[in-house]
Amino acid sequence: MAVSQSLVNRHPLSQRRAGVICHPTSLPGPGACGTLGDGSRRFVEFLAASRLRLWQLLPLNPPDVHGSPYQSPSLSACSTALIDWRLVDAEGGVLARVEQAGGAFDDFCRAHADWLDDFALFSVASRHFEAPWWRWPAPLRHRDAEALAAFGCDHRQALELVRAEQFVVYDQWRRLRREANDCDIVLLGDMPLYPALASADVWAHQPFFRLDAEGQPLEVAGVPPDYFSATGQLWGNPVYAWDALAADGFRWWLARLRVQLGLFDVVRIDHFRGLEAYWSVPAGAVNAMGGRWCAAPGAELLQRVREAFPAMPLVAEDLGIITPEVEALRDGFDLPGMRVLQFAFSGDPLNPHLPQHYVPHTLAYTGTHDNDTTLGWYRSLPAALRSEVDRFLGGHPAMPWAMIERVFASAANSALAPMQDYLELDGRARMNTPGLADGNWRWRFEDAQLDARLARRIRATVERHDR
Repeated sequence: MAVSQSLVNRHPLSQRRAGVICHPTSLPGPGACGTLGDGSRRFVEFLAASRLRLWQLLPLNPPDVHGSPYQSPSLSACSTALIDWRLVDAEGGVLARVEQAGGAFDDFCRAHADWLDDFALFSVASRHFEAPWWRWPAPLRHRDAEALAAFGCDHRQALELVRAEQFVVYDQWRRLRREANDCDIVLLGDMPLYPALASADVWAHQPFFRLDAEGQPLEVAGVPPDYFSATGQLWGNPVYAWDALAADGFRWWLARLRVQLGLFDVVRIDHFRGLEAYWSVPAGAVNAMGGRWCAAPGAELLQRVREAFPAMPLVAEDLGIITPEVEALRDGFDLPGMRVLQFAFSGDPLNPHLPQHYVPHTLAYTGTHDNDTTLGWYRSLPAALRSEVDRFLGGHPAMPWAMIERVFASAANSALAPMQDYLELDGRARMNTPGLADGNWRWRFEDAQLDARLARRIRATVERHDR
C-alpha cells in the first residue's frame, strides 16, 4: 500500500536527523546506574554539540531482577532507580517534594489514575506477601472490591509513598525532556508489545490475557528460530485475549499509548509484527520451537489509535520474520520501519537492510541494543564474510565509523547508532544478548568519554550527510 506523503510529513521524524541509542542507566554518575540528573543533562548538552537530534531510549519502566526493562512489573510506571536522589534530598525528601508541588501532585494522580492506583497496590502487596500476585490470598488475586479497599486502608502510607515516588521520577523526566526539546532533540521511546506475567498490568486486567482460573498463562509469547537463536526466543509473557480487548474498544491499549506519548515525542512499538500475527507457544514448553502463528487484529487496533492520535507518532519495530501482511499493516498506517546495516550481508542483493533499498520514511541503524557493538560484530565475523563487508565498505574500513558513514549517507530520514559505536567499543560493551537472562543491561560509560573531539567528529559526519 502506498504511503500517504501528507501524513508522512506530519510525522515527528519526517526531517533528516542523526541520532543515538542510549538508555539513561548507561549514563555517567556516582550511583549504581545513570539517572535523570546531572549526567543526563550533560548528555543532552553533548548531543546538542554533536548535532545528534534524535535520542532513542529503552523503556523507562522498572526492570525485572535481571535488569531488563522489557519484563517490567508495570508498563506505565517509571523506574525509581532513574531518580537523582541528590536532587530529592536537596528538596527535603520525597514527601517534602510532594508538599512543595501543591496541587501538581493531585493533578498527577488524577491524570494517571488508570494505572497508578493499581501499580501502587501491586507494589505494596508484592512486598507484603513476598509472592507473585497469583499466590496472594484469593480475594486480592481476583480483585475483590472489598478486599482491595481493606488492603488500601491498612497500607495507606505505603501506597502514598509509591505514588509520590512516581510523581518525582515523572517530574525529573519532564524537566529533562523539556531541556532536550529546547535543543531540538526528539525523544524516541520504546513500548514493549507484552507486559510481564508478574506485573500490575496483568493482575489488574486478567480478562485481557490468556490465563487459567489460577492466573497462569495458557499460552506464552516468543518468536520462532531466528538470527539470534536456533531454538527461537521464549519470552514467557502471557499472550493477549484479543477478542476481549476488541470488545472493550481497545481502551486499555489506548490508555497505555497515551501514557507513553505523554513521556516521549515518538514511540517505537516493539515486536510490531505481533500486531499482525503473533507466535504463541504452549505454556510449559522448554523453547519456542513448538509455537504457532495466530492472527491479531492489528488493523482494527491501529485504526482506533489513529482516531485518538491522528499524527500517529509511532515507529514499527519490523525486524525478524516480516511478511507482506506485516509490511501492509505498517504501510497502511504510514508508520516508519527499521533497517539495520549489520543484517545486510546475507548475499541477497534484495536484502532490505542494504542501504540502497532504504526509503526516506525509515529509521536506519548500524545496530540496535540487541546487536553486538559494530566493532564486536565485525571482529567476530568469519573471514569470508568480513571480506564481503570490507568490499561493500570500500576496501579496508575504519570500523565502526565506516558503518556509521554508510548509514548516515543513506536516504533514511533517521540515522542512528548505539552510543557504543560512537565510542568505538568492542563486544564487551554489548547492552543485551537476546535469549540470555543474565549479564545484560549493565553497560555504562564515563563522563571523560564525552569529550569535545568526539562531539566535533560526530558533528562533522552529521553535517557531511545533511542531517
